[in-house]
Amino acid sequence: MLKQVQHDGVGSFRTALTDTLEIAYHEHGDAAGAPLLMLHGFPYDPSAFDAIVPILAEDGFRVIIPYLRGYGPTRFRDPQAFRGGEQAAIADDIIQLMGALHIDRALIFGFDWGGRAACIIGALWPDRVQGLVVVGGYLIQNIAQATTPAPMPVEHMIWHQYFLASERGRNALIADRKAVALHLRTQWSPKWPHHDDAIERAAPAFDNPDFVDVVCNSYAHRIGAAAGEPRFAAMEEALSAGPDITVPTILLRGGGGGLGGSASPKFTRLIDQRVAEGAGHNPAQESPAITAAAIRDLWRATIPAA
Repeated sequence: MLKQVQHDGVGSFRTALTDTLEIAYHEHGDAAGAPLLMLHGFPYDPSAFDAIVPILAEDGFRVIIPYLRGYGPTRFRDPQAFRGGEQAAIADDIIQLMGALHIDRALIFGFDWGGRAACIIGALWPDRVQGLVVVGGYLIQNIAQATTPAPMPVEHMIWHQYFLASERGRNALIADRKAVALHLRTQWSPKWPHHDDAIERAAPAFDNPDFVDVVCNSYAHRIGAAAGEPRFAAMEEALSAGPDITVPTILLRGGGGGLGGSASPKFTRLIDQRVAEGAGHNPAQESPAITAAAIRDLWRATIPAA
């Protein structure tokens, strides 16, 4: 699997070939250190981890931060490939990236889309996971019940899913994706004062030619308004059964707002639950020291005996 070093508006990055994608990623720290995958969500990109990377690199981790499908320099290899964003596809991308990089097991941190991918990998590929730090909680979607309404306060919070699954939402992304991203981030992290600067750093990643298609399909699929790819049907069926996550996990949430998830008995090896006071949707950006401590503690709790 080919790796390259490239440079463009998002800085230096490498790429790895999977069956479907050429995945762009940043790598930091000790190449011989414990592998740590950091997975972003929507509407974010790897710059969401800028504040925490120096801490983790100093701790000796090999930090790998991919651009998810539809973001930054990541590209579909086949011009005719379906530009889908369902949960199974994103998790499969990460497993394939690990294979391309010859990583057998890794620590995984994720929030939003990345947190969901982390949960799925922990549930379906536990042998590939040393441990998880997940923001929110059990994020695996039951697509079989996609049209079953949630309690009204939850439906109110996820208005963006319906908006982005619609032509009106698609047109908003086409017209001004920075404005959409800024509004959502401000809603989800109301106490964090640096949204404008963060959006400017992330904005180049939203210029990916597949961004709108992947985002809109992701939200349409999760509410039952779009079909998924047939090749992921069996995986989605397994996920709809609500599989246990059997790997060591620390759950982290912002104390100052943010979206969903719960501790859930589905985490059968839950080590701890922590709150980053004042942080919102992405504690890695808003409370990097607290987040780094959670990752460090997870590693210590799961390091193989000498």
